[in-house]
Amino acid sequence: MEEQEIQKERIQQLNERAVRKGEYVLYWMQQSQRAEYNHALEHAIDLANRLDLPVLVVFGLMDEYPDANARHYRFLLEGLKDVQRSLTERRIKMGVRHGHPVEIALEAGKKAAVIVCDCGYMKHQRKWRRQLADEADCQVVQVESDVIVPVAVVSDKAEYAARTIRPKIQKHVDRFLEELEPRSVNKESLQLPFHSLNLEGTDQVLENLKIDRSVGPVSAIFQGGSSQAKKHLQAFLDNRLSHYSENRNQPQTDDISYMSMFLHFGHISPIYLA
Repeated sequence: MEEQEIQKERIQQLNERAVRKGEYVLYWMQQSQRAEYNHALEHAIDLANRLDLPVLVVFGLMDEYPDANARHYRFLLEGLKDVQRSLTERRIKMGVRHGHPVEIALEAGKKAAVIVCDCGYMKHQRKWRRQLADEADCQVVQVESDVIVPVAVVSDKAEYAARTIRPKIQKHVDRFLEELEPRSVNKESLQLPFHSLNLEGTDQVLENLKIDRSVGPVSAIFQGGSSQAKKHLQAFLDNRLSHYSENRNQPQTDDISYMSMFLHFGHISPIYLA
């Protein structure tokens, strides 16, 4: 059965350069840190299969990410380890390198036919994508995967109130709330010579980073990654969802989903949750 096309409204070409002859299709992962329900990843696989190339996934791990501390970094690294394992099962190589994310993407992009990136909404994330699009020698394509309805479809202006934006979102939900089937790669990339940090040694990776260590990890309670996100989601559905509406704003109860941290790092898709 032919896979369903990624909705065109999720895809935006960021520069005027063409797809060129290259060794692989590069997916620069930053916001959508997961190996499933990831439109950017699946679009990269579609392109690679069309071009008869493998897919390489890279992530840039920077020092001193804005407002982040050791707790955030540990959670992020646990999630990246989960992603890397899942991608390996799909015969896709993922490399994580220490450095500025744009510099990592540009370096890996030197041998790419086309670069695919995902879509975060913070000011610095938009700046990073503009820089990548300006400096890369090949086509750069952005694929929006961390919302149900693409932002540009909802509104073309700043929205300041939930009561005004909510109806605009609801109008399009049915069209965009659809399952995303994982693709199979025609060419595996596991043997590509791309050096990566050893994510199995999470403590050592953390030790080598320049980060705020004033807030420590809480891995005994919460660990990062899609598998952990699904585990907490299932516990919520089984035990707390029936009480959520009346208790969600009661601080003395525990009837919440605990999904916000996983959504923040892109470890789980809002479409999957919905």
